[in-house]
Parts: sequence; C-alpha cells; structure tokens
Amino acid sequence: MLRFRCMRSLRMFAAVHASVYNHFNQDRGLSSREIFKANRAAALAEWRGLSAV
Repeated sequence: MLRFRCMRSLRMFAAVHASVYNHFNQDRGLSSREIFKANRAAALAEWRGLSAV
C-alpha cells in the first residue's frame, strides 16, 4: 500500500483487482477437476474476449 502515491490510485487498483480476482477465483474444493477446468477455460476465454476489444 505504500507504493501508491494517492488514495485515488489505490482505490482504482483495488476495484480492478477485486473484479479480476473474483472472476478467476473459484473454490476448487467444492467442484470436481473437470468442472473446475471447464469454468477456468470459460473465464479465460471471456477475459481474452474482453481484453481484445
């Protein structure tokens, strides 16, 4: 947190980080390996589609 010079940039980073983290973070213990891999592939495909625009 000390690397951020102003509180505004910290808030912007935290907002982006939270949305990306929530997009990719899945509790692996709650699903099988196949379901986890399918969800992960779908998340990566959506992320690539959004970042390519």
